[in-house]
Order: sequence, then structure tokens, then C-alpha cells
Amino acid sequence: MIGYLKGKILSLTADTALIETGGVGYEVLCSASALEALGGKSEGEVYTYLQVREDGITLFGFASPAEKNMFLKLVSVSGVGPKMGIAVLSGMDINSLAVAIASSDVKKLSTVKGLGKKTAERIILELREKVSGEAASAPAAKGTVSALPASDGDEDAVVALMSLGFTRAESVKAVERAHSEGASTLEDVIRAALRSM
Repeated sequence: MIGYLKGKILSLTADTALIETGGVGYEVLCSASALEALGGKSEGEVYTYLQVREDGITLFGFASPAEKNMFLKLVSVSGVGPKMGIAVLSGMDINSLAVAIASSDVKKLSTVKGLGKKTAERIILELREKVSGEAASAPAAKGTVSALPASDGDEDAVVALMSLGFTRAESVKAVERAHSEGASTLEDVIRAALRSM
């Protein structure tokens, strides 16, 4: 499995990057943020997911481990394949996506090109449950308070941060810092928490 590539950028198109490493050029179908990160550089890196099917092999590229983690969550949803997962990540940044899932914002998620209302609802339903399950079973770090946040909105913010790969303890602390900075809405809390991490 190819999980990461670093090398010379040979070319970029609207949705792919050709990256040479070890004398081999890898064509990688990239998210918009990965292409943006590679743009204007002679060398770059992407975190990758390799899909092997009987009709072909495709390498998908991401700007960060958190973006790849969100992609893996998306493709675990029934009816969402890797190409749809890349389309979702290209249509929304991972912060906005986490907020939309945590707040069950079907309308916002449905703005992604090619993503219908029913699929958006399925993504929210399946990922929200999966992420909530992770939140319930995640152990607290030593010396931290593992209590649930004060409100459902705070719990949604913690769950959204955990879906991006942060631990429960890190997420709770970041939400508390966001509140101390004056953030009040779910979206503001998540944004402030991400800035502080």
C-alpha cells in the first residue's frame, strides 16, 4: 500500500498531480486542498490512499493526515466511493465538513457538486454515529478531565474535532479554550478550537 509520496512535481491538472519519486512518476487524483498545496512548487508531498479494482488502480492524494482520515470516514459510508469522497473534500474543507456533519447540516453538505440530499443525509447519519462511538470509547489523557462538555453543542464540537483525528482530551481542552475566547456558536467554537490546536 502506498500511504505517502514525496518528490518532484512534474505536472498538475485540474484534479491530478504527477509526482516523480525514485525514478517513477505517480499520477495522483488529488483533493482541491492537496492541489493548492502543491501549486507553484517544484517538490511536494501528499498522503495517499491506493484503490485496487479489477478495472484499474487509482492513487488518491490529500494535503494532510487529517484530510486523509476524513476521506477514509467518507468512503466507509454506504454508497460513497473514493471519487465521491474526493469530490466532497474538494467541495468543502475538512473544517466545514466536520461542522456540517456535527450540526446535521444536510443543506450545506448538499452544496457539493454531485452529492444529493439522500447521500448527504446518509453521510451525516453514518459518520455521526461512528464518531459518537469513538467519542464514548476514547480514553482521557492522564491528568485531564474526561467529563462531557456542558452542552450538546459542546459535545458536537468535540465529536467534530475527534473526527479530524484529535484525541478526546485534546478536543475537550480546545473547546474550553474556544469558549474562553468568546466563541458561542457551534461553528465559531470549532473554528476557534482548530486555530488553537
